Amino acid sequence: MLVYADYIGYLAAIIGTLCWLPQTLKTWKTRETKDLSLAANLLVLSTVLLWFIYGIMTAAWPLVVGNVISIIAVGAIVTAKLIYK
Repeated sequence: MLVYADYIGYLAAIIGTLCWLPQTLKTWKTRETKDLSLAANLLVLSTVLLWFIYGIMTAAWPLVVGNVISIIAVGAIVTAKLIYK
């Protein structure tokens, strides 16, 4: 049963990560950030950082893998927002 839980965790990590990629790519391609909320993206970045830490502490590897990618994607959005005000 635990194996199935890992599959569900990895699927959730993949879907959760994929949802950030279009926004990240569009932001860097267009350099348009006026409609993006810095505060909201900082909160999301904080959330995925905390989930990443929790995943490491509990050895929940689907959380670790998914949140590493999310940290990169959301971090790129925050960086773009700061650079392309």
